[in-house]
Amino acid sequence: MAAAGSAPGEIRVASPVGRWVVLTTVLGSGMAMLDSTVINVALPRIGEDLGTDMAALQWTVNAYMLTLAGLILLGGALGDRYGRRRVFVVGVVWFAVASLLCGIAPNAGVLIAARALQGVGGALLTPGSLALIQASFHPDDRARAVGLWSGFGGVGAAVGPFVGGWLVDGPGWRWVFLLNLPLAAICVPVALRHVPESRDPAAHGRFDVLGAALGALALAGVTYALIEAPEQGASPLVIGSAVGGLLLGAAFVRVERRRADPMLPPSIFRSRLFTSVNLVTFCVYAALGGFFFLSAIQLQVVAGYSALGAGTALLPTTVLMLLFSARAGELGRRIGPRIPLTVGPLLAAAGMLLMLRVGPGSASFGGYVTEVLPAVLVLGAGLVVVVAPLTATVLAAVDAGRAGLASGINNAAARAAGLIAVAALPLLAGMGPEAYRDAGEFATTFRRAMPMCAGLLVAGSVLAWWSVRTPAATAAVRSERPECAVHCGVTAPPLEPERREG
Repeated sequence: MAAAGSAPGEIRVASPVGRWVVLTTVLGSGMAMLDSTVINVALPRIGEDLGTDMAALQWTVNAYMLTLAGLILLGGALGDRYGRRRVFVVGVVWFAVASLLCGIAPNAGVLIAARALQGVGGALLTPGSLALIQASFHPDDRARAVGLWSGFGGVGAAVGPFVGGWLVDGPGWRWVFLLNLPLAAICVPVALRHVPESRDPAAHGRFDVLGAALGALALAGVTYALIEAPEQGASPLVIGSAVGGLLLGAAFVRVERRRADPMLPPSIFRSRLFTSVNLVTFCVYAALGGFFFLSAIQLQVVAGYSALGAGTALLPTTVLMLLFSARAGELGRRIGPRIPLTVGPLLAAAGMLLMLRVGPGSASFGGYVTEVLPAVLVLGAGLVVVVAPLTATVLAAVDAGRAGLASGINNAAARAAGLIAVAALPLLAGMGPEAYRDAGEFATTFRRAMPMCAGLLVAGSVLAWWSVRTPAATAAVRSERPECAVHCGVTAPPLEPERREG
């Protein structure tokens, strides 16, 4: 049980208990965040070790994203009903066990299944960690506590590719997953000892399990068709999966419209601004998902980087976000969101096009400085400009009482976008099943894929310029101050807490 004097809503950040609460929530969310950012640099080595094809590498990424995106909204609701600490601890333990299964997986099938289980754990602990912060701390300290959680999480995301590369080149790719075991061993007892249990007395109604299942299965059907099409072509299974996924998606929309307590309330999309900004989010994070998936392989297979070298090469992007995201948020509040949401994606698109210069010889110091570094710096600058104003605009588009829901929907949309991009880009670029083993083939298809990623960003920029233009929207964003000001949202925007009365 939690220590004495640690009642929900009364803990101060400067107290010993407050520091323990921050530690355990950072460790918990950090496990999921690290797994999202380190996996890409491990993919070539996983493929070599397990003898897999390109489709299996796509599934290694997407199995995790599929269950995480499909269940993250439900995970937050479970914590409100059954206890935030309880659901958080269950999520950490679940995630750790799934990580162990990933680390000992004898073949690609077991690894993919374990990654899907990891996503379930991530859907419990990711919203749960932020909910614990919001419920545990005194109202006067909540903003500071969320800021610490966001800042330390940003550091974890920034160093994730570096840590992943070091593990892959050192003890091996399996330690990318096994690293979660000691983190969980610290996190769980600290949570049980120091974090008070809390629930939402107003949480009522039935859980939208049907909606969550339909949403996840719809994504799974479409994803399967996109990933398997290069090898199976227009086979009955591929066509059936695509059609089934679309039908399940339509059923999901129908169910959500009819339920009294839907997981994804259709009414929230009555806000034109909210709908438009989520479409911008989809474009931006689809491009990012495809970029980081393919670039980590390009740097290793084509340019000749080690896993550590590839992770380090991409580091400037996340470091820029860590250092300047808060300042970009302040700039967005001063000038309004339209310019940052238009210019940021264009800068990021330019960075992705600069990656077309990366090829054999780029692994030298001179090659890195002249070919890789300019690309990742320009990309990072674009993300610095766009991500914080994007979050603020999402929050400004809804009533304050729905801020947590709006943030969760935006986060899920970003993860679904990355999922679809990782599934679709290799197909659209013409990558064969063995592309990652052949430097020439991968380089050719990479040159086709990067303009597609850039095109998504340009589409997001145009949409932002067209839709985020009303004086009311600008005024709302200028008054909005997201609590997660420091972040490295390369896989999804930062989650924002529910707004509570103090």
